[in-house]
Amino acid sequence: MSLNNQRILEIAQEQSAFDCSCDASDFTSPVSRVHESLASPNARRYLALPHLCDLVSYGSNVVACCAPELIPGVERFIASMPSPARCFETPGLYALNELLAPYDARVCFMAEYFLPDVDRVLAFRPDCAYDLRLLGPADFAPLYLPQWSNALGLAHPERDVLGLGAYDGDRLVGLAGCSADCDTMWQIGIDVLPEYRRRGIASALTNRLARECLEREIVPFYCAAWSNIRSVRNALRAGFSTGWAEITAKPNAFIAELLARRPKP
Repeated sequence: MSLNNQRILEIAQEQSAFDCSCDASDFTSPVSRVHESLASPNARRYLALPHLCDLVSYGSNVVACCAPELIPGVERFIASMPSPARCFETPGLYALNELLAPYDARVCFMAEYFLPDVDRVLAFRPDCAYDLRLLGPADFAPLYLPQWSNALGLAHPERDVLGLGAYDGDRLVGLAGCSADCDTMWQIGIDVLPEYRRRGIASALTNRLARECLEREIVPFYCAAWSNIRSVRNALRAGFSTGWAEITAKPNAFIAELLARRPKP
């Protein structure tokens, strides 16, 4: 394995540059940047580009990409914030929503992305009593079920390239899957049956699958909403650390449709 933490970060920023229509060096600049969002064949495959408005921070600044008519307003918005982090905090998001209101849009997605810390991934010793089995695309066909909807993607099964199952006897009780969302990075998703949670299965699966990616010279990445404490804890326990934060605006019609599709409590 030739990947180290510095190279992993560089690969992530190179990918973000495709996603954000910019240069990878923009993410390490002390000055924030705003670019027109453009479609790219090298962008993460699940992104609907061009973005109306998207903000990314690896910590040192904010890199935004948006529709051309929004560029001046987004530049003013970022300049009005005392630090990059404030652009992602609730008062700042209210101001961003005001900017987006004339375009019948508002902030939709808010997420934190995690990258593997190689030393911590390799040092992790799982506390899991179940049999872990490596799975490939040929094994996935019977697994496109609601209980495995985070590990596998029913909408795009062709992206599911590698998996790892936890078995209690012959019963699958936990599943982690890798989605080939871009050429150099695979996203890890994880599901554990409710009655088997809090037994070390999620972190064992996530860590082992991260190792499998690194051995293939692929960078695994992991995404979680800030509010999903259980998922964030799993990422940290498995040897990941924070890579970047991202917020994405969508038209109000898209948000209404998204909410309508979600099951009612």
